[in-house]
Amino acid sequence: MTKWTDEQQGAIAFRNGNLLVSAAAGSGKTAVLVERIIQLILNRETRIDQMLIVTYTNAAASEMRARIESALSKAIELDDAQAEFLDQQIKALSRASIKTFHAFCLDVIRSHFQAIDCDPGFKMLSEPEKAILMKQAMDETLESAFEAKDPVFLGFIEAYSGNRNDDKV
Repeated sequence: MTKWTDEQQGAIAFRNGNLLVSAAAGSGKTAVLVERIIQLILNRETRIDQMLIVTYTNAAASEMRARIESALSKAIELDDAQAEFLDQQIKALSRASIKTFHAFCLDVIRSHFQAIDCDPGFKMLSEPEKAILMKQAMDETLESAFEAKDPVFLGFIEAYSGNRNDDKV
């Protein structure tokens, strides 16, 4: 059995409100959240498909899903009386809302595009598209600043760019 700190145990046991867990990398946030989720399910306070579990990265969301499945499988071995219910939870895990903040926001926008006057055919910007647009914006900004001949800007360029071009900026 895992030995939780007082703060971790508090996060696991907290009920009747929203909970935000914030801590340094490697401090056990995922383990605490998984334990909290498992306790909620084992105590039949909720089902996995009634939860919204939001993380920062796809890797963290995948890891959390895998840990929940593993913990539910172990719980079946320990408590045969709940086996049917826990098996249903494992099956529901594929439909559970365990996702990144970006994916959650994208779902909300897609579901309510008409309320915010958004084109329903919108798409997320890919990393290559993002890089191209950022370079274009930087080029346009620098060009405009050079044309304005602002002495502060020119001093900045002199101090931080190379001798031949402004690529370092």
